[in-house]
Amino acid sequence: MAMDLDALEREMTAWRRDLHAHPEFGFEEKRTSAFVAAKLREFGLDDVAEGVGGTGVVGTLKRGSGNRAIALRADMDALRITEQGTQDYRSQKPGTMHACGHDGHTAMLLGAAKLLAEEGGFDGTVRFVFQPAEEWGKGALAMLADGLMERFPFEEIYGLHNMPGIPVGHFRTRVGPIMSAEDNFEIVLKGVGGHAARPHWGNEVLVAACATVMNLQTIVSRRLSPTDIGVVSVTELITDGTRNALPGLARILGDARSFQPEISAEIEKQMRIIAEGTALTYNVAAEVTYTREFVPLLNDAALVDEAFAAARTVFETDHISTAREPMTGSEDFARFLEHVPGCFAFVGNGKNSAPLHNPAYDFNDEGLLYGTRFHAAIARQRLHPV
Repeated sequence: MAMDLDALEREMTAWRRDLHAHPEFGFEEKRTSAFVAAKLREFGLDDVAEGVGGTGVVGTLKRGSGNRAIALRADMDALRITEQGTQDYRSQKPGTMHACGHDGHTAMLLGAAKLLAEEGGFDGTVRFVFQPAEEWGKGALAMLADGLMERFPFEEIYGLHNMPGIPVGHFRTRVGPIMSAEDNFEIVLKGVGGHAARPHWGNEVLVAACATVMNLQTIVSRRLSPTDIGVVSVTELITDGTRNALPGLARILGDARSFQPEISAEIEKQMRIIAEGTALTYNVAAEVTYTREFVPLLNDAALVDEAFAAARTVFETDHISTAREPMTGSEDFARFLEHVPGCFAFVGNGKNSAPLHNPAYDFNDEGLLYGTRFHAAIARQRLHPV
């Protein structure tokens, strides 16, 4: 019997708002995980595993005799941001909020689990992967390290993310790179601080730090090919100086984005050359720490076609489009794609939505049913009964 989708939408809205009011940071999602696990058991899934990768949850639903398995993934964690919203369900935890819509992603996937458990319509196994700690790029790795692929094997994986600026009821994805790698860096300059009135008595680092920040801007503009995509952003400059004391230590922190490993490697190489060369010019020492936090998210071409086909059963035809260019934001869904092919896509959160990671952001509940129906559609399409 077909489910009452209006009733499901009201139920998902209540779930989403409850999750929004009780946000939890990465690997702290104990209440969220318990909520998810309880709902999956209530829906009658065949198996519900908690504590996968710390606070992750994996639900398994089997129908028919098919031996193929696919995975649908949602992220659960919130951000260290103080909410500015005034809605009744605003965050009850000061300094933490769902500023990226992971509450909505979780509710959409829960809705899909309920829909598929009640209606079926597929032959095989669906894994519902509720992942912790996406925001700092550790949750997918933690689940994989905890034996996700061995304990809950699947052959392909799909994920959704809401996107402000895209109207509700719209769907976008693309073949190949859709989200970038994220590298983090820290450059430490060491000199000799001293009195602000006598800079020649020491060897201060602030002027060297400012020069380094400016010189780093030449990596993309002058040291990469104009056809390569790269971003280098300095986000912090911290010194041990004060109003009348010149600093002897400066820390420059930031991140870099790219879509190809060789571009990431070139950015690191040029950053080290610039930092060390600038430090030498100002007679200070430089140390560079460069780490790779997220890998590029690369969609499988065949499964993008499958995602578009499933989307056409949910969204209006003129509301489905190919993303013209990849985003320089990052997503650790990419870690799963190092093991199996998959497709990541965007669904609209409204043209007037506040940006992601903004203290005034809120997930648009009008988009919940679209995401749920897409999850169910791709599962049925990829596990179509023979």
